[in-house]
Amino acid sequence: MTADLLAPAGVHAGRRAPWTLMYHSVGDRRAGDPYLVTVTPERLAGQLLWLRRRGLTGVGMRQLLAARARGRAGRLVGLTFDDGYADFLTDAVPLLRAHGHTATVFVLPGRLGGTNAWDPDGPRKPLLTADGIRAAHTAGMEIGSHGLLHRDLTALDDADLDLELTESRSLLTDITGTAPAGFCHPYGAVDPRTALATRRAGYDYACAVDPGPVACGHALPRTYVGQADNSPRLHAKRLLHRLRRAELATLPAVPQGGDA
Repeated sequence: MTADLLAPAGVHAGRRAPWTLMYHSVGDRRAGDPYLVTVTPERLAGQLLWLRRRGLTGVGMRQLLAARARGRAGRLVGLTFDDGYADFLTDAVPLLRAHGHTATVFVLPGRLGGTNAWDPDGPRKPLLTADGIRAAHTAGMEIGSHGLLHRDLTALDDADLDLELTESRSLLTDITGTAPAGFCHPYGAVDPRTALATRRAGYDYACAVDPGPVACGHALPRTYVGQADNSPRLHAKRLLHRLRRAELATLPAVPQGGDA
């Protein structure tokens, strides 16, 4: 990897990270939730209502970033759902629409209709099929890529990294008729090489979790939201985001190397 620098493209460079909430599954938690990735529909409804009561509207990442580029994102919050669980369509979408929100769901086209086999402790949860992805898209939700198989991109060689990024994008384009604008790094694992690779693969942006010094338009930080997040906790997380925003006033450039 050379010392040359490639700044994040377009609307991202030199801007602060927008407040973005990270969800996964929405449904019944009685089967267990060892990774704390599931919120009940009742809890999600309360969290969405909390946003509306504060004059905030949840939107997908593409809409959020476009509005921010025009200086019109002051009352918008990014809503993202990782892994593409089937319950996004059955449980999350109706609540999002009822409360006037939209969201981005990051899906795994290499596991269509499969399960979260990457979680060794389970429980097994069904993932969206191609028809389910199309239905979410038709309902006004943004479809983004989470790779093919939910693999840690930082551990892959160049060939497998390219496959996860480009093949998943191609498959989603075939499913929805629209090339996905966004990517989400599985496990939140990201380094300069993988952040740059997402841009080279054609994605306008990519989401991470807490990327630290790698934070940029292709490694956007997000705030985890779980079942325990009631009104006081959401208020605290919003305040913490505001306090941390100054650290991201200028998003770092990403080192440019050879083929990613």
